[in-house]
Amino acid sequence: MSSLERQSSSRSFRPSDDTDSRGSCSSLLICFSYCSSVICFPCAICLSIRVIQQYERAVIFRLGKVMREAAGPGLIFILPCIDDFRCIDMRTTSFDVPPQEVLSKDSVSVTVDAVIYFRVFDANKAVVNVENATMSTQLLGQTTLRNILGTKTLAELLSKRDQINFEMQQVLDKLTDAWGVKVERVDVKDVRLPKDMQRSMAAEAEAAREARAKVVAAEGEKKAAIALRDAAETIAGTPTALQLRYLQTLTTISAERNSTIVFPFPVDFMPFFPVKNFAAPKSKSPVRSNATSLREVKPTAKGDPQKSNVI
Repeated sequence: MSSLERQSSSRSFRPSDDTDSRGSCSSLLICFSYCSSVICFPCAICLSIRVIQQYERAVIFRLGKVMREAAGPGLIFILPCIDDFRCIDMRTTSFDVPPQEVLSKDSVSVTVDAVIYFRVFDANKAVVNVENATMSTQLLGQTTLRNILGTKTLAELLSKRDQINFEMQQVLDKLTDAWGVKVERVDVKDVRLPKDMQRSMAAEAEAAREARAKVVAAEGEKKAAIALRDAAETIAGTPTALQLRYLQTLTTISAERNSTIVFPFPVDFMPFFPVKNFAAPKSKSPVRSNATSLREVKPTAKGDPQKSNVI
């Protein structure tokens, strides 16, 4: 890079001054051209006046020497047979870098393409210091893309694109400064991997997702176990809560299916129900089997009911 910069600086453009000493022949030709323009004004005006657009600049050569500054925009005057000019477009231009086969730092072959945005900021340098500024910038962009990406690993190519874009823009802008070209932006569009590498990375990503899912499930089970432990400690300290939980479970079971479920009645529930002990009366008369009825109705001969004595 340093050798290229030295070569660029050695060939850098230095505009000539109109006040520089000229030979007598050059001065004579310039004076003759001015006189011819004045004498043949109707015809010379068509050959001498040019219109330069707002986004253009005209680099004028007089007797083969470039003028101090690029002319334009608007009307410019050139001397017939003495001056020559070349228009340069100063607008931002973009071009796509063709897909480049790059070997990354960790020996992975990838295919990368990019887009570069640049513009000419010095028309004189773009004409004098380089034959074709646009083509030279494109070729330099391809070479710089391969050189920079070759120093990056595959993980960096996939995750640090912004850093790579900025680094390429800085390098290209520094190298093209001697050509009068300003590289405004570089974007790496796509990084394509071989098929086998894509399958390997997909399997690795799937394994990583499964591992994260297992970790999340384990953390959930841990939290659930802690909650169950706290609930068990709370229920153990309150017997009534255990009985309520038991009844809630029975309610849930009975709501699921329309079937009869036989379950043992817990003895622990007995203290919660009032129980009255009735003593049997001591009597010599026999006790009737129908304990729920205190009276007995016997039919009479005529069919009318007759009340019996209370037992």
